[in-house]
Amino acid sequence: MKKTLLCLFGGRSTEYEVSLMSVCSVLRALDTEKYDTLMLGITREGTWYLYNGTLEAIADDTWHTDRAHLRRAMLSPSPADGGCLYAEVPDCGTELHSFAAYKIDVVFPVMHGAFCEDGTLQGLLSMAGIPYVGPHCAASAVSMDKAFTKMILSNYPVDQARYTVITRTALMRDPDAAIAAAEAVDAYPLFVKPANAGSSVGVSKARSKEELLRALRCAAEYDDKILVEECIVGREVECAVLGNEDAQTAVPGEIDPGSDFYDYDTKYVNATSADHIPARISDGALARVRAQAKLIYEALGCRGLSRVDFFVTAEERIVFNEINTLPGFTSISMYPKLWNHMGKSTTALIDALIEYAMQA
Repeated sequence: MKKTLLCLFGGRSTEYEVSLMSVCSVLRALDTEKYDTLMLGITREGTWYLYNGTLEAIADDTWHTDRAHLRRAMLSPSPADGGCLYAEVPDCGTELHSFAAYKIDVVFPVMHGAFCEDGTLQGLLSMAGIPYVGPHCAASAVSMDKAFTKMILSNYPVDQARYTVITRTALMRDPDAAIAAAEAVDAYPLFVKPANAGSSVGVSKARSKEELLRALRCAAEYDDKILVEECIVGREVECAVLGNEDAQTAVPGEIDPGSDFYDYDTKYVNATSADHIPARISDGALARVRAQAKLIYEALGCRGLSRVDFFVTAEERIVFNEINTLPGFTSISMYPKLWNHMGKSTTALIDALIEYAMQA
C-alpha cells in the first residue's frame, strides 16, 4: 500500500529559494509507485497552501500565484485530525473556508533555516503525532544555533575554532566594546556569522576593524546572536550521516569554493565552486572525519540525516565547522552527491530517509 507523503517547501526563511530548488529535486526523484505525494508550500510571508500545480512553477517561484491550484491549508497539532487540513474550495484570497482533512503517513520537510529546521516546525509535527524526516525538536534547535552547538561539543573530544558570541543588543549599546571582544578571539582575519542561519547567509570575512564592524552589523540583520571565529586555513570537508541509532557515514567530500570562502553567492548564484569526492586528504584523515561526524551527530541527538562540515588543515588537523540537520537536495548539494558516490541513488536515499522517519 502506498504511503501518503507530504512534502513541505518554502517557508519564512532566508533560505526560501534553496528550499524551492531542493523540493523540485526531491519530487523528481520520488518513487511514485511507493508514495501518494502532496505538496504543501509556505510563502515568504508565512501563508500555507496545499499546491497541486507544476514543478516548473515552484522552480520559478510563481507557484503561490497559481490560484487554480492552491487551497489554504495547515497542519493540525491534534493527532485526531490526521495531519493536513485544507480548504474544500480553491483559494480566492484570504477568506477561510470549511476544511477537509488528509491523513498523512509521513512528512518530508524539504526546508532550511529559521522556522524550518530550528525545532519550531519539528515541534508542530511532534505534537501532531506525524512521523517526519530529520532530527527532532531539541537536536534541531541546538544544531541550528551555532553557539549552542559549540557549547555542547566543548564537552566532547571535538576540535573547534576559537570563538566568542556577541549579542545584537551589546553591539548596538557599545560597538567599541563589541569590536574589542571580537578582536580578543584572534588576529585578523576573523569570520563573522549569525548564530542562527544557514547556506552562509550573513557570513563575512573581516580583515580590519572597519570590515569587522560592517560584518557584525550585517550578521545582526539576521540574528540577535553573532558568532565571531578565528580563521582556520584548510580544506572545506563535508560528511553525510544517515540513520537513527545505526547511523552510517559516507566518504567525505571537499568543497573548492573558487573564491575567498564558500558564501551564499558561491553556492547558488555564481557557480564558481567545485567538489571533490573523496576529499583530497589522506585515508587516515578521511576515516577520522567520518568518526568525528558520527560522534557529533550522536552527541547532538540527531536522527535521520545531517551533514557535518569540517576544516582540514595542511597538517590534517580536523576542525569542526558546523552541522546542517536538513541539508540541501539541490542539483549541486553535497549531501545527496556523497551518498550517490557510495552507490545509493537519490531515489533510494529518499526511501531510506522515509523509512528512518517511520521508525522513530
